Amino acid sequence: MTIEAVHDYAYRIYAQDKSGHGMDHINRVVALCRHIIADMPADADIDSDIILTAAYVHDTIDPKVVSDVPKARQDLIEFLESQNYPAEQQAEIFHIIDHMSFSKNLAQRQELTLNGQIVQDADRLDAIGAIGIARAFYYGGSFGDDLYDPTIAPRDLTTEKNYRTHSTVINHFYEKLFTLKEALNTPAAKRIGELRDERMRSFVVDFISEWNGRP
Repeated sequence: MTIEAVHDYAYRIYAQDKSGHGMDHINRVVALCRHIIADMPADADIDSDIILTAAYVHDTIDPKVVSDVPKARQDLIEFLESQNYPAEQQAEIFHIIDHMSFSKNLAQRQELTLNGQIVQDADRLDAIGAIGIARAFYYGGSFGDDLYDPTIAPRDLTTEKNYRTHSTVINHFYEKLFTLKEALNTPAAKRIGELRDERMRSFVVDFISEWNGRP
């Protein structure tokens, strides 16, 4: 197994993505994972191979990215086997990518190992801050979502079905992005999250002010 092979596998799947989940997103998640790993105590119970592999492949079986999820899942199983990942590592990688997403944690918080928490944190960090602002508008625009409508109140998201029903892009900040800072797991991610959350909140205040015609 080499991380380079995992990168190449991921690239083949993400290269044409136009939903904001392309290889640029994946590379940032991997970089954030490396940053969080470097901040962990020397005796932390982590496996960098599991973390980095899960980071690279976490969206390869996501319906936002692939049209045939069962086939994509089988392809990933076969790839991991071809790279001689032990069964225990394969099982944890799939547990991470099956349970780390925002939507999977709406009804009930899913239990993740420290490996999974690191991947989840990195993915959530890439959804907030300056990059998060850009990705929110890019993703919303791909679905034709309105930028903002002050007559439509943000929703309290409690189910995956509710989450999959689109609202305005600005509502997405209130419904999801502003909640992510409090959902981070690791000390390094929490520090980064504080800064990125401040950037988003400042942006939304300015956006609404300008929307209302203020100079």
